[in-house]
Amino acid sequence: MAEVRTLRDLDSWPVQVTRGDKIQGYRYTSREFFENEWEHMWTKVWLLLGRESQLPNPGDWQMEKVGREAILMVRQKDGSVKAFYNVCQHRGNPLVDDPKGSVKRFVCRYHSWAYLPDGSLNFAPDKEDFPEGDPCKNVRLEELACETFAGFVWVNMEKNCVSLKEYLGPIWDAWNQLGLETWKRTIARSAWVPCNWKVVLDNFNESYHVPTVHMAATPDTDRKKITSNINTYYKETRFDLSNEGHNRMVMQGGYGSGQTDKEGNIMEPLASTLRAWEIDPAEFKGRPEATRVALQDAKRRLGPSRGYKHYANVPNEQLTDAFHYTLFPNFAVSVWADGFHFLRARPHHNDPEQCLFDNWWYSSPAAIAHQELTMGQQLKEGPEAEVTMINYATESIGPAIEDDMRVFLTQQTGFRSRGYKGVYLSEQETRIRRYHELIDDYIEGRRTATK
Repeated sequence: MAEVRTLRDLDSWPVQVTRGDKIQGYRYTSREFFENEWEHMWTKVWLLLGRESQLPNPGDWQMEKVGREAILMVRQKDGSVKAFYNVCQHRGNPLVDDPKGSVKRFVCRYHSWAYLPDGSLNFAPDKEDFPEGDPCKNVRLEELACETFAGFVWVNMEKNCVSLKEYLGPIWDAWNQLGLETWKRTIARSAWVPCNWKVVLDNFNESYHVPTVHMAATPDTDRKKITSNINTYYKETRFDLSNEGHNRMVMQGGYGSGQTDKEGNIMEPLASTLRAWEIDPAEFKGRPEATRVALQDAKRRLGPSRGYKHYANVPNEQLTDAFHYTLFPNFAVSVWADGFHFLRARPHHNDPEQCLFDNWWYSSPAAIAHQELTMGQQLKEGPEAEVTMINYATESIGPAIEDDMRVFLTQQTGFRSRGYKGVYLSEQETRIRRYHELIDDYIEGRRTATK
């Protein structure tokens, strides 16, 4: 069995120093700033796009949009994945419109130029009529840097970029041991939202909002005693910032507060969770805080025989706690022992006050097989869930996230106000400041992700 590490034994991330930038409202509304972000940041960093499981066979492809670009990710004969801009090199027509498919050749609908899955031009009508020579010998699709990790396809528009492993830093080793490439998407809802993409990432870079936005806390509420599946109290949360610009926040499973009735009996849903792992809730009457370690011990002891073999590779804390990461620039994810909450925001192609927001859930094979409840989502066997595009104004994007969505919209309105002069952040919101300072570093040339 692999060595089990505790939270205190996890690799320490270095202390980061921030400059104290004010993060003013124009950053969320200005077209000029939006253009600077695109040219100097988005086109220079690694972006998480497709999912490898959607590309099982040679010729299978996915297309995802980010800003003004549409990216084709194509499985090759040798099993690798290549990424190309979704544009014909003849007259600029897109090659595909659908989100996925399988081809022997990509054929442009305009003049029938045909490209093989490796990007080479295979056919062009009247190829002898080109003064610059046969296009099939001189033209191919424009390729992006492309790597796969954790079951996802990552791309970088900067050809001279560092490797994905170097870019991810400590994320690489932390995720490598979980086998995330075998986890399956079970819920997937996406929506175009009328707010800047950074509004979304700011929100998921702190837990300061959780008691007030999600739990109706008031100024008189003791934040240490709020009922929750996770403990968001900042003094008991671990905050880490990496040199590479990615962040980690570790929040304990919140079994110590609001989980008992007046007599001290363990209530639902904690009671059912305990029974599922052969723990008698009655043994913890009056001491719910002790259930966290008890669950860790039970999962460690019983997990392997139930198919949870990846438990051998995670620290005890991850058997109950939320390991929440924000990966620069646009991906936030809470990684639990048996599922991860996928939260991604992509910029609009020309409007700084819109973004595409993805609210998805992935589950481990063992969790799906046992039909467990994880963070309130019912896990079902079957093929990976297809993405459902919803209208945010009339349809739910998902439990809990609806609360965040309402704040996204009102906050964007506030950023337009002449009266807003910039942030006044708590220490626990440092990750927000660091994120914005990194954007400025890219725009102003102080940071690059090139070799």
